Amino acid sequence: MPFPPTNTPAVLSGPVAQSRRGGLWGRVMCPLVLVLVAGAAGRAEIPPHEEVARVARFVAHSSDWGALATLSAQEPPMRGQPFANIFSVSDGPVGSRGSGVPYMYLTALEISVHDLQMNANASLTMSLAQTSYCKKKGYDPQSPLCAHVIFSGVVEKVPNGTEADFAKTALFSRHPEMATWPPDHNWFFAKLNITSVWVLDYFGGIKTVTPEEYFNAVP
Repeated sequence: MPFPPTNTPAVLSGPVAQSRRGGLWGRVMCPLVLVLVAGAAGRAEIPPHEEVARVARFVAHSSDWGALATLSAQEPPMRGQPFANIFSVSDGPVGSRGSGVPYMYLTALEISVHDLQMNANASLTMSLAQTSYCKKKGYDPQSPLCAHVIFSGVVEKVPNGTEADFAKTALFSRHPEMATWPPDHNWFFAKLNITSVWVLDYFGGIKTVTPEEYFNAVP
């Protein structure tokens, strides 16, 4: 479902590769990278590294916020350049199994949403680097043992209904301040529709799982 059009200059600073025609806004979208850093991990044990899809789900559910990099739609010299920003995310309330879907709470006033209106394709990286897990183990954020997941897909607006209700519960339960954000900013729920999954959680190189394996895994 398309994002709302942006007719106003960006006033907030916040979060959202391979170009695709159509997508959310019915025109060519520009690539972007979203980096999510886990903040909720350490509440459960990470699965064995051989269970790749389960590790990916664990990292996704452990992530409270992320750094999102888009291809900038701003005026030159920034246009087409990488542009990183911070977003709060959630795939479900803490203590639940999680959905595996990264949800976000966005506004068309957000500068990165301007970029998304030009390109909805995204890469999303989520890492256990900000959790107690890596800190207790003494793992550097760049170490393969400090597990991270890279998703690619398309950022989509969540239509009103059951899924939007779930996205609200998922996000507001982890980020209660969202409920007090200015209503005149016309906030809406969005998600990354995942099409590819890469996992680095051990030595020997990156591994891949299909979206079906990822969503079927028991986290």
